[in-house]
Amino acid sequence: MRDVAQHAGVSPKTVSNVMNGYPFIREETRTRVLASIEALGYQMNISARNLKSGRTGIIGLAVPELSQPYFAELADAVITAAETHGLTVVIEQTNALRDRELTTLHRPRGHLVDGLLFSPLALGQEDIEHLRTATPMVLLGERMFHGPADHVMIDNVAGTRAVTEHLLALGRRRIAVLGIHPGERVGTAAIRYGAFASALTDAGLEPIDRLAMPADPWQRRTGAEAMEALIASGEKFDAVLALNDTLALGALRVLIQHGVRVPDDVAVAGFDDIDEASYSIPSLTTVNPGRRQIAATAVDILVGRMNGDDTEHREVVARYALHVRESTSGH
Repeated sequence: MRDVAQHAGVSPKTVSNVMNGYPFIREETRTRVLASIEALGYQMNISARNLKSGRTGIIGLAVPELSQPYFAELADAVITAAETHGLTVVIEQTNALRDRELTTLHRPRGHLVDGLLFSPLALGQEDIEHLRTATPMVLLGERMFHGPADHVMIDNVAGTRAVTEHLLALGRRRIAVLGIHPGERVGTAAIRYGAFASALTDAGLEPIDRLAMPADPWQRRTGAEAMEALIASGEKFDAVLALNDTLALGALRVLIQHGVRVPDDVAVAGFDDIDEASYSIPSLTTVNPGRRQIAATAVDILVGRMNGDDTEHREVVARYALHVRESTSGH
């Protein structure tokens, strides 16, 4: 830095201000310093700066499973949002196991990351005290805690109701649901199935238990297996609501293999709007949960906490959008 200062004819403090984006510097001075930096090939010692500031410039993202397209695409959106703040993202996978999620919360990490974005699946309301962490944290995902941490959430209820009402508006009355988790009370499957059942009840219909098919984990394979089981049961159905897109894609393949016309005979819809949904044949009707909004909002809130924001914790519900495609509309 001293070499750059001497080359540019300024003080080392001025070089530091230019490198750190200090706004109150004459443009002529900034240009001269940047030219000297390029001429000398200078690179800031990030480690030294972080030691001085007490910051690492790194945030953590803990998700259940990166092989799930939703979480992979969420990670991509978080990385993009973090870059606008000059931050790097380190990703951790919990496999939706309670012990691993608790370890993520309690592992000493203050010297590793400045903050944590955390998407838990296995923790419940009884674990709320575990959310009091020394490291700034923002929760992602389901509305289930209302606790001592900021939370950016998917609108599972409204999104699922919207896609259910779409199927009902098409005249479909025997709607199968793929991906239920029997006995689950607070997870994504329970929330989405509850919203589906509520939409049916409001329409004067009752959900048919025999058309509710378990699938765990939510993958193409389990969606295909659930659809094979449903077809083998002999139950009649005219629509399928898969509780996520990967289940729907597995089900689509099985329906087509059995000669079922989609959407003429059976309409199919999913949830998450993963990239593949636009390119499957037929393309998949699905709910976009606002993934990029979730990522950008969560990173903004986290950065605020890292910078000392101590206002009341926030709960933000992302905007969803229903994308109607060929699997229900036929065009």
